[in-house]
Amino acid sequence: MTIKTNKSYAKRLKITKSGKLLVRKSGQNHFNSKERRTAKTAKNRDTEFHMSNKDRSRFLVNL
Repeated sequence: MTIKTNKSYAKRLKITKSGKLLVRKSGQNHFNSKERRTAKTAKNRDTEFHMSNKDRSRFLVNL
């Protein structure tokens, strides 16, 4: 039996060309109407996600 990539986990990540993992900050979907424009655009940016090689081999097998 082969190891499969965890698809629900992989959909939340974006892998760059150099191999970095980018992820959206949590809790940014709700209560943004009263925020200033700079705060809203800051929330839209992805942040770098650090993952150990052990976890990467477990969850992101073929990526």
